[in-house]
Amino acid sequence: MDRKVIATKKAPAAIGPYSQAVRAGQTVYASGQIALDPESGQLVEGGIDAQARRAFSNLKAVAEASGGSLADCVKLTLFLTDLGQFARVNEIMQEYFAQPYPARSTVGVASLPRGAAFEVEAVMVIG
Repeated sequence: MDRKVIATKKAPAAIGPYSQAVRAGQTVYASGQIALDPESGQLVEGGIDAQARRAFSNLKAVAEASGGSLADCVKLTLFLTDLGQFARVNEIMQEYFAQPYPARSTVGVASLPRGAAFEVEAVMVIG
């Protein structure tokens, strides 16, 4: 199997033993993105709106580094520490994705790395 590690400075560096994404053939598996600023490595301030936008922007940078775009996402998994923010995240997601939307799961979690309120991971098919 041909496997290529994807890395870009336009998204935060991995904070553990993993890659930002791995491309296997036409499929790209993007690691979870939280709202870390790529330059400072710090969590952005401004609540769920700022965190969701930064996380989706980070995912966009990884998608582009993979040779694709967010339109190539076929599956997303969203993680929220407060499912009461579900509707707001849906609104923000529509700023980044157009129909036909990718398949998606949303999971309520007790906590996320660095105290984030939101995380997104994706599977993309490019080509």
